[in-house]
Parts: sequence; C-alpha cells; structure tokens
Amino acid sequence: MTPLLLPFLLVLQTTPVAPLPKGTALPPPASEEGQVIAPVQRMFDALAANDSTAILAEVRPDGRATAVVEKPDGSTTVTTSDWPAFANRLGKPGPKLAEAFTGMPAIEIDGNIAMVWGGYTFTVDGKPSHCGTNNVDLVRDGGRWRINNITWTQRTTGCAQ
Repeated sequence: MTPLLLPFLLVLQTTPVAPLPKGTALPPPASEEGQVIAPVQRMFDALAANDSTAILAEVRPDGRATAVVEKPDGSTTVTTSDWPAFANRLGKPGPKLAEAFTGMPAIEIDGNIAMVWGGYTFTVDGKPSHCGTNNVDLVRDGGRWRINNITWTQRTTGCAQ
C-alpha cells in the first residue's frame, strides 16, 4: 500500500502554474478605465481624420505636447508645443496619419487625475513611420476626462512591423 501512496502524494503536491496573461483589448467604455482611454482614442481618431478641431476638443487649453525624438545616431531632441500648434501641425489635409497602441496601455487613476502609458506605432499612408511610448496625463474637468499633457518617445528603429 505504501508504494501507491507516494505517487498519489506527489500528484497532490504539484506546483501551481502562472495565470493566463490578460487580453490586450481596450477596457469596456462603461468602466472608469474606458472613460479615461476614450479621449485618447478620440484624439487618435481626430488625427486620422486630419481634424484639428476634434483634436482640440479632447485637451485642456493649458496643456502641452512634448516629443522626445531618438535619432538613429543616438542623439535626442526634445520639442514642446502648445495644443493649438500641435493640432495645426497634425490636423490639416495631407497624408493619411494613424496612431495606435501596441497592446493594452497601463491606466492609473487617482480621483480626478489619470495616466495612460503604452507603446504605440505611427503610420503615414499605411506605412510604418515610427514608434515609441506615449505618456498621457488626464484631468477630470467639468465631469469629463480631458488630456492635459502628452509626452512621447519617437524612434524609427526597433519598431514592430
């Protein structure tokens, strides 16, 4: 009887496995996280539509847009613009622009402030242009989430194709 008991006890002492990774879909719109990501997605949609008015509808007027561009030679440049300059540069007729998160971004919320952090890809006329990480801070203003600032890294190497 003892020889049968040992294998049985070994089976009971199995090591638990790690849980399955979470999906990469955006959170449902009704959730608080969904409400936070919504203005970011609307800004991406406005950018794709070359709609500067729609871009400005998602931001607080006193915020900024900052790009940290990593050049192929290893040097870095930092440029900052106010929202009207950002919207005028990207929200005008021209090539088809598109920006999308590469997977589910991290979303942190504390009362009336929130942060969205995640990798992205940017395409021009359907072709990869660059990639990096977006850091978007938002403020709940007048009962709705609005983008206060966005800072992003931008590089042309190491991007997923």
